[in-house]
Amino acid sequence: MDDFEIEGGHRLSGEITTNCSKNGATHLFAAALVNKGRTTLHNIPRIEEVNRFLEIFHSLGIKTSWKGRHSITISPPARFSMKGIDLDAAGKIRSTLMLIGPLSARLRSFKLPHIGGCKMGERTIAAHRYALEDLGLKIVTRNNHYQISANGKPKRETVMYESSDTGTTNTILRAAVLPQKTIIDFAQQNYMVLEVCYFLEKLGVRIEGIGTKTLTVTGNPDIKTDIEYSNSEDPIEAMLFITAAIMTRSKLLIKRAPIDFLKVELLKLEKMGLKYRLSKPYLSENGRTKLVDITISPSKLKALSDKIHAQPYPGINTDNLPFFVPIATQAEGTTLIHDWMWEDRAIFFTELNRLGGQVRLADPHRVFVDGPSKLKGAQIVCPPALRPAVMLMVAMLGAEGVSTLRNVYAIKRGYENIVERLNKIGARIRLIK
Repeated sequence: MDDFEIEGGHRLSGEITTNCSKNGATHLFAAALVNKGRTTLHNIPRIEEVNRFLEIFHSLGIKTSWKGRHSITISPPARFSMKGIDLDAAGKIRSTLMLIGPLSARLRSFKLPHIGGCKMGERTIAAHRYALEDLGLKIVTRNNHYQISANGKPKRETVMYESSDTGTTNTILRAAVLPQKTIIDFAQQNYMVLEVCYFLEKLGVRIEGIGTKTLTVTGNPDIKTDIEYSNSEDPIEAMLFITAAIMTRSKLLIKRAPIDFLKVELLKLEKMGLKYRLSKPYLSENGRTKLVDITISPSKLKALSDKIHAQPYPGINTDNLPFFVPIATQAEGTTLIHDWMWEDRAIFFTELNRLGGQVRLADPHRVFVDGPSKLKGAQIVCPPALRPAVMLMVAMLGAEGVSTLRNVYAIKRGYENIVERLNKIGARIRLIK
């Protein structure tokens, strides 16, 4: 029930470094169970989402140990049992679903509790279900759990039912533990999926077509090796800092931004009038992800004539779309933002009106944002969804006066020490216990 008290209207300055990603960490945790040996993962953020995943691991008999601030070792048991699974922790994060793929090689039949995560309307598991059923699993939905059994003959090819990052990873992990070559078509190519592919390659799993929509995975159910791997940086956190600089009209250097997952966002912002400069690219510690340093300069923005909407990669990331709403409040003209992926998430965007924004809800998926608006401090209760919650936080940085953002657990799920890090570059945020 912690709150943030934010004194807005202050310029930011200096530099801030992008942390490694929440989504990459949770996908890698699931991928680590493909390995019967010890996995050491570096650059893992200390956030609530990771804490919930570790609680699930411990309840399954998986041993974990932090080595320093951001490195952790994962050692699976010789035999898995789902009887003691932490139902509370599993019910709070959607990424629990990705355990189905690797656990299917260790257990012929098991139960998995219904999953939670951000509350943004209906979120089905169809993309997971249909692909995993193609690969020999049967999934039956009960009142409070899924019953999973491995009693079918896996097909050699599956097509993803819809664009789903977690669904693609789950399917890759199932294919990785099958003693066959599996083709996955319409696979997503987003950063966390690539992270899993890079990790599995290092583990010895052969994957052809990484970065394309068609993957060919040559699985091995008996991998047992000690391995180390480094998680890469979070494009969504980099977008938060870009937005913070825009909202506060600041010059800010954002270091270690994964540019391949920000190019479309930056292009849209460039066409709106944003002035920025990129450094030469260099590699993340995983040796694969390209990073740049981004210098944002104060800019006068204008609304785009066409709508802004998310798309599966390489389009605007759905997690980055909410940041365009506060940005649009500072652009001259009217911006249409279409959040077609999630039921009801656009409703949270109208909370900016409490700060003085002019956000008109057209339907549960579309808002019109009129700008520029002079934002002023207000008290708002955090939405029960990570990205809309942090959208409000960053908008409050640009609002004159004092704002209070109540019950910020949703933000702490995905961002490590965000108050301290923003305060170091000139923000004035106080954590109220």
